Amino acid sequence: MKNAKNEAIHISQAIQELLKAQHLKPKFDEANVVVSWERMVGKSIAKRTRRIFIRDKVLFVELQSPSLKHDLGFHKPKMIELLKKEFGEGIISEIVFM
Repeated sequence: MKNAKNEAIHISQAIQELLKAQHLKPKFDEANVVVSWERMVGKSIAKRTRRIFIRDKVLFVELQSPSLKHDLGFHKPKMIELLKKEFGEGIISEIVFM
């Protein structure tokens, strides 16, 4: 693909530009966070996750176990830091365990 100066650009850059132009980038980034949940927390926690979604930059995670909810609460700052590092500052600002 070529940009306005007729210079070749990488396909990932072209996709990012298309997402921005169509105002789809925030939803795309949110979907990436949800899809990456198992990879980020591991299979054992992912198996005990009932539902995960994002609303207004808040990641909501519904868990099967109250004790897991309690335990993950201690790791919330580190998890937010990891999410920001991987997906950028503007995607997730808070995590709510339900």
